[in-house]
Amino acid sequence: MKLVSVKRKTKSEKRFTQKMGMFTAKVIYVKKRFLNIPFKTIHKYRETYYGKVKDCEDCQIKA
Repeated sequence: MKLVSVKRKTKSEKRFTQKMGMFTAKVIYVKKRFLNIPFKTIHKYRETYYGKVKDCEDCQIKA
């Protein structure tokens, strides 16, 4: 059994940008896990409608 592992999880979130306005994006979270308990998010990114991968820092989460 590994002590430290990395796992990806995809969630749909509502996001907002100045150019596009409100949209729903699939956001992929890469999390580091210790004994199967997540303790740190290493990276999060989203995939655009055209298949490009972008960082999530350029858009805001809307609840």
